[in-house]
Amino acid sequence: MNTPGRIETEFAVIGAGLMGSATAWELARRGHAVTLIEAYDIGHRRGSSHGTSRIYRRAYADPEYVRLTGLAGERWRELENDTGAALLRVTGGLDLGAGRDPEGIARLLAEAGVPHELLSPGAAAERWPFMRFDGPTLHHPEAGTVDADATVAAAVGRAAELGARVITGVRFTGAESLPGGRVRLHTEATGSTEGVEVTEGTESTRIAKSGEGPEVTAATVVVAAGAWLPELAGPLGVPLGLPPLRVTQQQVFHFRSRYPEAAWPVFIHDGDTQIYGLPSGGDGGPLPAVKVAQHDAGKPATASTRDGVVDPASRAAVAAHVRRWLPGLDPVPVAEASCLYTVTPDDDFILDRVGPFVIASPCSGHGAKFAPLIGQMTADLALGRTVPHPRFALRRFT
Repeated sequence: MNTPGRIETEFAVIGAGLMGSATAWELARRGHAVTLIEAYDIGHRRGSSHGTSRIYRRAYADPEYVRLTGLAGERWRELENDTGAALLRVTGGLDLGAGRDPEGIARLLAEAGVPHELLSPGAAAERWPFMRFDGPTLHHPEAGTVDADATVAAAVGRAAELGARVITGVRFTGAESLPGGRVRLHTEATGSTEGVEVTEGTESTRIAKSGEGPEVTAATVVVAAGAWLPELAGPLGVPLGLPPLRVTQQQVFHFRSRYPEAAWPVFIHDGDTQIYGLPSGGDGGPLPAVKVAQHDAGKPATASTRDGVVDPASRAAVAAHVRRWLPGLDPVPVAEASCLYTVTPDDDFILDRVGPFVIASPCSGHGAKFAPLIGQMTADLALGRTVPHPRFALRRFT
């Protein structure tokens, strides 16, 4: 029998960010008993899964990721259909800059049958007069944005409707093996704003904001903790074979559009630095804005110690890029924020199983677009229906 302090479940998922919430949704929709454990509140801004705008794109300089983006697009529409939420918005996407190799990516998209066109600087400027171009530009119309905040809320909400249990305000602190291969997870309250809350269907139980949290016993534990993974490896009590993981604090900036009616595409510009941009959504305020950031400039951090202070050097570098290349934007940011990247040595994901533990992510700064697909792949691993994708298996690091 379950009580607020002792819970039995088939699957426990640690972390209710994009990957954990998508996994809980996938397991719940398949009819399994799932308990989702989140250290803070659903939709918190301490990790890598918050904000209203993330890039979805098909353009990769890697044929396997081109294939996976297609599968991810199908899964986004499935998640939308199941939850009734609008999550993926198509805007088209641009790839430009000598370091980006638009011609090479165009060849890969052609091989995969992905619609695209390679444009001269003049043709691109005619179509997007609020941007500047100095070389060939790849356009592919299937790119767009996904709303991370809405995705987490929709996936968690739908999982709960399907019977998943959601525990918020508790941090995983340790695991112990039980007879029969089951695992008992120990938790403690984090002192989050709402306190500890256990939700089952429409019923919620609140527990004190401090002290021990509930014990959760499960047959399989999915660890989808993102930047917290390096800190949780010890408490799991088993050697996972994790590689060195580089955690960085990134910053993003939102710039007001000078032309409110302009339809901005998502874009990646790899020149002196790797810059990406996309329509801001609500994060940029009530007026149309574009989110612009450096992909390759973050400062070392950990999930527990990151300070959330935006790096002024990054702000200056991004504003300089806006002044030079994006005349359709006011180069003074109207909003800014920070998030975390957790990067593997080869920039590929980690999706693998070690005993009763399934490790989902880290996603190396480009995983958000794959969230519902990663949820499906992780659920398949948890259910023992598949073996790890060779690109994402831990054995590649041994």
